[in-house]
Amino acid sequence: MTVARVVLSFLCVACLVFSSQAVTAQGSIFEPGWTLQPDASTVRFQSVKNLTKVESSGFVQFEGKIDPDGAAEIRIFLDSVDTKIDLRNVRMRFLFFETFEFPEAVISTKIDPAALADLSKLRRKIIPLTFDLKLHGVNKSLETEVAVTLVGEDIVAVSSTAPISIATSDFNLDGGIKKLEEAANVAIVPSATVTFDFLFSKNAGEQVVAEAKPEVTEAAATAIEPEGNLDEEACKGRFEILSRTDNIYFASGSARLDARSAPLLDSLVDIIQRCPDLRIEVGGHTDSDGSAAGNQRLSERRAAAVEDYISAKNVSALRISSVGYGETRPVASNDTPDGKRRNRRIEFTVVE
Repeated sequence: MTVARVVLSFLCVACLVFSSQAVTAQGSIFEPGWTLQPDASTVRFQSVKNLTKVESSGFVQFEGKIDPDGAAEIRIFLDSVDTKIDLRNVRMRFLFFETFEFPEAVISTKIDPAALADLSKLRRKIIPLTFDLKLHGVNKSLETEVAVTLVGEDIVAVSSTAPISIATSDFNLDGGIKKLEEAANVAIVPSATVTFDFLFSKNAGEQVVAEAKPEVTEAAATAIEPEGNLDEEACKGRFEILSRTDNIYFASGSARLDARSAPLLDSLVDIIQRCPDLRIEVGGHTDSDGSAAGNQRLSERRAAAVEDYISAKNVSALRISSVGYGETRPVASNDTPDGKRRNRRIEFTVVE
């Protein structure tokens, strides 16, 4: 080997060592960690009704972080769904997302810091990203592209480059679609597209940022279930929606409440307590299987079981009553299993 080649080889090795040391000294772009700024971030989804009507909605409350190693997590609080209309928000919470049981959607991923080593020079870079979405009790891996933009030395934006298609069937949400269709008398495409624009700020040194739900701005306050008492229209609308949830469970042929009913019933109790001037009737209904007399007795016992549960939560017995209607008030045909399921229900109505 010639002297020139020896020198060249030495220089190449030296360059590699120097580059490695430089990267190590510089560290990850995400050090010492980044925190999501919700007031400057958005999460939106688009749905289609009656084939042509596109509606855009979003969420008001979410939080997130990126660790120094690039591990990222976003938590979206589904109760903060914002359609700009109060009762439509309530339908989304109770009938679609079922937030009384599944209050959050969680996005988690790992962004390779090495893929963004030149971000300080380029300022903006589009990278592929695989992420996990946990929604409605289902965890699914999805792929997309994101644009990472270095807005300032201490601010980075991570944004979707194109809408992400989410099929309701992938997250056991088809039943929620049917409930929304029945409640609003519309046809809904069983998928949605999601876009996001997240702004993160670099943490100060080793400071640990406490996780808490961000405050709600005045403009978005209608997206959040209000505190305090509700007016009569809001109360009646909520009781009508709660009657459509199909989340009150009994053992077959029995009036014994299943423990799975508790989350919804506790949400119902909260609403009843915030409608202090109204009396509520719990109505029990059955399908047509069996004798009419047997169905009448079963509906009465089931309605009474729900009344007992509510009364045990410090709701005055003067404000709650129960009635059984048996099979006399069907809302669907008893000729199909789905029709029978819809007829077996508990309804909540305001007693005038």
